[in-house]
Amino acid sequence: MRLKKFDRYKENLTQVDSKIFSYETHVASIDVADDFTWRIIQHGWWSRTTQKHINYVANHYGYPIVEMDLGEYETGHLNINK
Repeated sequence: MRLKKFDRYKENLTQVDSKIFSYETHVASIDVADDFTWRIIQHGWWSRTTQKHINYVANHYGYPIVEMDLGEYETGHLNINK
């Protein structure tokens, strides 16, 4: 298990492997798309502060943010539990 804290939001923003946590809630995941491009999968709509956390991680890595596609998740094409 790899734990990462970011320069900004050190107390409330954490990455554990590919999972992004705002406070103690798993709010997004880092994933690779079918075309081998990296992206941030956002798990729903969040408060303004949590959205800032997700945006910060996306900018930190230079990855786009996409909303979670439940169909893709349910068919197993989106592995957010890496």
